[in-house]
Amino acid sequence: MLTITGITKSFGARVLFEDASLQVHRGDRIGLVGPNGAGKSTLFNLALGYDWPDEGEVRLERNATIGHLPQETAPAGDETVLQLATSIPEEAANYLGHELEPKAKQILAGLAFRERDFDRPAKAMSGGWVMRAFLARLLVQQPDLLLLDEPTNHLDLESLRWFQAYLKSYPGAILLISHDREFLNELVGSIVEIRQSQLHRYRGNYDNYLVQREANEAQLLAAYKNQQKKIEQLQEFADRFRAKASKAAQAQSKLKQIERMDKIEAPVKEGRGIKFRFPQPPRSGQRVIKLEDIHYAYDTTVVYAGMEFEAERGQRIVLVGPNGAGKSTLLKLLAGTLAVQGGSRTLGLNVKVGYYAQYRVEMLKPDRTVLEEALDTPQKISSESVRTVLGSFLFRGDDVFKSVGVLSGGEKSRLALVKLLLDPPNLLLMDEPTTHLDMASIDALIGALSQFEGTLIFISHDVYFIRQLAKHVLHVDNGKLTHYHGDYQYYLDKSATLTPVVPVPVAPPVPAKPRPPKAARQSLNHQRRELQKTVTALETEIARLEKQQQELTAELELPATYEKPARAMEVNRELTGVTEALERTVPEWEKAAAQLAELPAD
Repeated sequence: MLTITGITKSFGARVLFEDASLQVHRGDRIGLVGPNGAGKSTLFNLALGYDWPDEGEVRLERNATIGHLPQETAPAGDETVLQLATSIPEEAANYLGHELEPKAKQILAGLAFRERDFDRPAKAMSGGWVMRAFLARLLVQQPDLLLLDEPTNHLDLESLRWFQAYLKSYPGAILLISHDREFLNELVGSIVEIRQSQLHRYRGNYDNYLVQREANEAQLLAAYKNQQKKIEQLQEFADRFRAKASKAAQAQSKLKQIERMDKIEAPVKEGRGIKFRFPQPPRSGQRVIKLEDIHYAYDTTVVYAGMEFEAERGQRIVLVGPNGAGKSTLLKLLAGTLAVQGGSRTLGLNVKVGYYAQYRVEMLKPDRTVLEEALDTPQKISSESVRTVLGSFLFRGDDVFKSVGVLSGGEKSRLALVKLLLDPPNLLLMDEPTTHLDMASIDALIGALSQFEGTLIFISHDVYFIRQLAKHVLHVDNGKLTHYHGDYQYYLDKSATLTPVVPVPVAPPVPAKPRPPKAARQSLNHQRRELQKTVTALETEIARLEKQQQELTAELELPATYEKPARAMEVNRELTGVTEALERTVPEWEKAAAQLAELPAD
């Protein structure tokens, strides 16, 4: 569908691509990765025809349509949200006909727009919501090739799960840039890495890519070392004997052999995370914060009525739930940036509160340099150590001498995050902290928060980030708080609240094939019966194991279990065995169910 052949692209002395090629076929799901500045957005511009290669060719299949979601869209005009979502090319609109508006409403609902939002002027909404409306328009149009640049940045967790499920059944090809590791793992079938001006393709998802790249790096390093050793030997021979008449010809031959070699470039080893011990906050009391009988409303919209919440020292809590459920309001009530309208907010002994969304705006001084601002902390930290941390959050080289006043919104957020980590409170409240961070910076943040000895309460749509840090999940919905005393996977298993998938339009029906002969039908029916027996047996076994897992987990949650240490150990062993059995059985069921689904109809 999209063919990129032997392209070279430079900006001044900076070479982004050199003789690079890529083929995107129909149905492909490709993640495009590489460090900031590697050329990901430039490759999109070349594919879209917004820019041209210095050499080589970029060709889109005839009559194929292409759609693009940039990181930042143009501001909305006077159109309503629904009008924006349905403002697609005339040809696509004619094809959809009477289905256009229902489809747009279905997609807008999946992206968490409420029905009353459909007729609101888009420009009256925040930038994040406008971005969702543009995303809805792109999905309504349904181009043959989707180019998505950080599409999850403005989505909450529930909308992201819907969007991910929608893209899994999308009929066209997808090429996407994303720093969301879990999103890439769930969606893509291959990764294209921009590295050393080339496009390197790896089969599998992001985790598969990491394993393959490490193996490739090891092989490349070994080949490079072997070649360097050979070059040294040849050079040594030439240096030793070039002055001897009897050996001069041989020495010259060795030098020519070196010249003829196809030189292997030394592999560039990426940084493996920061080596820095972040300062720790003073120890708080056991009870960190308590909200009692909280009432809060925006005008006539009641968010909380009689809400209760309490957090203890060292807890790591993620807030999840549908958009508009009150997660950010709860975080602001905890931070004290919203005053409770009824009830009480009580801080524990020696508690110092830090609210990340607040830090982005209020704590930076525009007349300072990045380095000066980062060094302005009560903690005594060397300039070298601070520059190490700044480098992990994309302030590298001379970037640290830029004025804070000229920084972009994303750069200010990253700098505020550095300051927060260099002088952390013992109650840290964070609202979408991974926005504007690349994967290396997200890893650095995870590393810092893993060291953090205080209490952490946060909201995030980055599932990988959640899985790495959250030990307790609080589901917020319609003013009700539901606690899950386990990690994110435990919450998914216990809640079983998977977001329903909005189906994409189905393709025209394929003409029926001639009915097979009787013998073939009998064989097929036998195969179908046997597979059905297998699927049914495995489903029964999975149900039994899941029930046993729930019972054992529930027993582990009872304080009485730990009054008999031997029983607690026994339950843990049993739970481990059941979990391992499920990990074996579920893939067997998936394989058998897939085989059954692939059998032709009788």
